[in-house]
Amino acid sequence: MALDFLARPLLQLELFDGLRPEQIAEIARRAERKIFRAGDCIIERDTPADAAIVIVSGQAQRTAGPDMTSGPELVPEGALLGEMGMLVDTEYTSTVLAVTSVRALRITRDELLQQMAEDPEIAEHFVRKIAQRLQALADEMRAIENQLGDQACGDLARTAALARLPASADAAATLH
Repeated sequence: MALDFLARPLLQLELFDGLRPEQIAEIARRAERKIFRAGDCIIERDTPADAAIVIVSGQAQRTAGPDMTSGPELVPEGALLGEMGMLVDTEYTSTVLAVTSVRALRITRDELLQQMAEDPEIAEHFVRKIAQRLQALADEMRAIENQLGDQACGDLARTAALARLPASADAAATLH
């Protein structure tokens, strides 16, 4: 697989947006080139993740993982699987199988950490991206908390109003 063909999917991924083209080309150069046959397991849920996988070409499907609402889900070309595996010690959260022959890049943590040691700008880039994601998650949690807080206040007011009502006609008579 030609290097420019391999680097192209990385250029489309939000996680790599902001890196210089030569940095992305070097990530692609260091990545393992993998070919999965139809039926091969690309990543497996609850197994150690030491790499991220970029689907360069071919069809894959997610068969297990969080937020699955129904049957298998198509994984498009250009998808990044198990991205945290290239950065930190973790496990894959999904199972993805090749439907057709799949060409992929396997970006290993060891190679990426080596590249970050040689080019600290790359490490700074990923720190910024992760910080942005954490901020977005915190904002989302705050919005949910505010919604729940508003709902809880409404529920509390209704409960207090109900507590002031007599439970039965007999109770109402004793209050008069």
